[in-house]
Amino acid sequence: MPNTIFQSILNTDTTGAAFSMQSFLLCTGISILLGIVIAFFYAFRNSYSYSKSFVATLASLPAIVQLVIMLVNRNLGAGLAVMGAFSLVRFRSIPGSAKEISSIFLAMAIGLATGMGFLGIAVIFTLILGLTNLLLDWVGFGEQKNAEKTLRITIPEGLDYSGVFDDLFGRYLSKWDLVRVKTTNMGSLFKLDYRIVLKDAKMNESLLMNFAVATVI
Repeated sequence: MPNTIFQSILNTDTTGAAFSMQSFLLCTGISILLGIVIAFFYAFRNSYSYSKSFVATLASLPAIVQLVIMLVNRNLGAGLAVMGAFSLVRFRSIPGSAKEISSIFLAMAIGLATGMGFLGIAVIFTLILGLTNLLLDWVGFGEQKNAEKTLRITIPEGLDYSGVFDDLFGRYLSKWDLVRVKTTNMGSLFKLDYRIVLKDAKMNESLLMNFAVATVI
């Protein structure tokens, strides 16, 4: 493999952010293309649960980061200011999953690489990491056979919830733990949050929820 693939296409011999229009358009085109590839990998891994806006953000994020890096290239003061600005950015209003966070960091890393002109590294790294993630998902790397789940039950305020579900839980669960109790509906109801482990991993937790509600009623 030629060493030129791992070299920057931008002029790194001079100080200041000097780059040609051709280099800018090439870096931007590669950034957009790789952003679409990252978004495709993410959507493919989460085919049943992803939002259109998040996928569109992943596709455009490398180009945005690339432009910022090209503008502050070889300027230490501006680079530190940009790092501080990035630390204040909130990509989502709610905490994201591990896959979402890793995809965001990947998109930013690719934007950094293309912004510095290392297009070959950006392309190779995107393909390697995307295919690696697909392989890990396919082989089920890190999956637990009996993973913990969350069970939420709403009961009337007057019902003593301590131990009321023990018989039912003992029939269907191998482990359960009450982690939170809070009031709702103006204090007339209790919300119970349990961390549970099903005896049968194939059992649907919604079926267990129906049994619990039926027992309360």
